[in-house]
Amino acid sequence: MAILSLSVTTVVYPFVLRYALRHQIVDNPNARKIHRQPVPVMGGVAVYAGILAGCLAMYFLISKASIHWSLMAMTTMLVLGVWDDMKNLPAILRLLIQFGIVGAYMLLTGHYIHDFYGLFGIHEISLWVGIPLSLVGGVGTINAINMIDGIDGYSSGYGIMACTCFAVLFIIVGPSVWASLAVIVTSALIPFFFHNVFGVKSKMFIGDGGTMMLGFLMAILAIGAMSMRRGPELEAKGIGVMAMTLAILCIPIFDTLRVMTARMLRGRSPFKPDKTHLHHLFIDMGFSHLRASTYILSMNLIVIIVWLLLWQCGASINTQTCVVILMGLTVTVGFYKLMRWQQHSGPIGDDGLPQGTPLWHAFCRIGIKSRKEKGKIWLTLRRIVDDKWFY
Repeated sequence: MAILSLSVTTVVYPFVLRYALRHQIVDNPNARKIHRQPVPVMGGVAVYAGILAGCLAMYFLISKASIHWSLMAMTTMLVLGVWDDMKNLPAILRLLIQFGIVGAYMLLTGHYIHDFYGLFGIHEISLWVGIPLSLVGGVGTINAINMIDGIDGYSSGYGIMACTCFAVLFIIVGPSVWASLAVIVTSALIPFFFHNVFGVKSKMFIGDGGTMMLGFLMAILAIGAMSMRRGPELEAKGIGVMAMTLAILCIPIFDTLRVMTARMLRGRSPFKPDKTHLHHLFIDMGFSHLRASTYILSMNLIVIIVWLLLWQCGASINTQTCVVILMGLTVTVGFYKLMRWQQHSGPIGDDGLPQGTPLWHAFCRIGIKSRKEKGKIWLTLRRIVDDKWFY
């Protein structure tokens, strides 16, 4: 199934690219966006084709109703995102439709958060608490993934990392259907990642269709992790299910919460785009897209590793969760605020503006060096993905 998903995405990609170019379905540059040339935005359709092929194969091999409904919800989310790419839908309409899709999925499959597995002494929770919590968490995850799609390789790289972690979890504790889904999504994202990062002529953005679909898949994997039948067994082993899920979703969730809170405090809509995400900070320090994505994903991976070490060392479920939350806030709020303060401090230059502190300039030097990464391997990968067959 994994090989099938990877192969289908690879084969379908050039056809989607040509269609997007022919019909001018592109993301045009503006003052807020980082790219300077129009780029096709239908990468999510190619990824969808790979996921669909893998899921259909899984459906016939492992007959599960949840896969049927997952495919329908995923397809609807992709259509919503593509519609948004083309028509720029009002945020409130987009949000209402997302709530409808996630709510319908939970109603039809019965998957929702129903147990905290001992976190802060809480075990099974009522339907009236679990459903709203799952709805808000699911829609929040969708929009968090949608909002991190600002630089090459970030959203797809995060999807690969997160789905790999979920796959390992579900392979160890089950169920197999969730493990298979996570592996399928990982495989379908890999070809797109290489085109998005290394391509010039074959580059596409994943688009709102892709990020909403990916966000929905992250949401149902997270809800699946927190509603497993073997949850009590994990609790008995001292595994904080909530802590583990928060660790995997850490940077997208906490960065989005910081950005949306800051916007509302300034009297703006939380959905009005700006350049205050964590990845914008790295770009302002001169980092290349790939290196910025690598550093941010490494931060998220460190949080996951710390959670794993805490569990292995016998830390309580409450401690695991609190440390993960603290690390998430430290990376997305503390580090961001510290570096912005460093940027706007320091000696006053001839233009009357602060020139930044030595710490800021040290990070900028690291960022500038990262732009010299286009060696033989990079150029070889670019030649492969930019082969004329792809465009």
